[in-house]
Amino acid sequence: MTPANSNPAPKVSVIIPSYKTADLIAACLDSVFAQTYSDFEAIVVNDGSPDTPELEKVLQPYMGRIVYIKQENKRAAGARNNAIRQARGEFVAFLDSDDTWMPDHLARQMQLVADDPGLDLVYSNALLVGDPAHEREFMEKCPSTGPATFGALIVERCQIPISTVVARRRTLIDAGLFDEKLARCDDYDMWVRSALTGAKIQYSRQVGARLFIGRPGSLGQSRAKMAEGYWTILEKFKRTLPLKAAD
Repeated sequence: MTPANSNPAPKVSVIIPSYKTADLIAACLDSVFAQTYSDFEAIVVNDGSPDTPELEKVLQPYMGRIVYIKQENKRAAGARNNAIRQARGEFVAFLDSDDTWMPDHLARQMQLVADDPGLDLVYSNALLVGDPAHEREFMEKCPSTGPATFGALIVERCQIPISTVVARRRTLIDAGLFDEKLARCDDYDMWVRSALTGAKIQYSRQVGARLFIGRPGSLGQSRAKMAEGYWTILEKFKRTLPLKAAD
């Protein structure tokens, strides 16, 4: 890990896990450092990636501006949890290393919080890119309708793209962080548990990010595996969450 930063704590810690994305992460980081909102630190987590030599070569020009964490592979949930524990910001913002942000993404998300200080988690619309035949807005495919409550998340009336999320660090810690035992859909599990523990969630229909779809090996590539992951999590909720108390 790079040396601890002695500067004052930033408002936001941007968390970027990387696994086999050496060819994409420069564009990701460029979009972070092009933000009109500047009170942030950027944390890149090398999640035991087999392309580490290539990744570190790409990261070299950014090393003076990022916190670099290198760990054994723990999948995205483990990478995000490690970064959350070491983050200095009151808020954490998530960005997958194959995705990019629009220049005013952080500014708009933090304005939502400024307008309503009671908010614990905010997210936005995004563009799905990378497959010309399927490029469209995220909320055209995965709508958010009405308040983003526990119930709305359970039935997927509201769906949250992780690369647009800005959340209070304390909220995620109080909810138990990401479940590292889950092979996929750990972000969905996190949002539901956050809502159950009382997190107030809001969203914007403005496009804040470009989500790269169709990358070989990406967790979201297989619909069958995603459906399996979703049902695994529903079974977990049935076993572990006090759902009657939430009704």
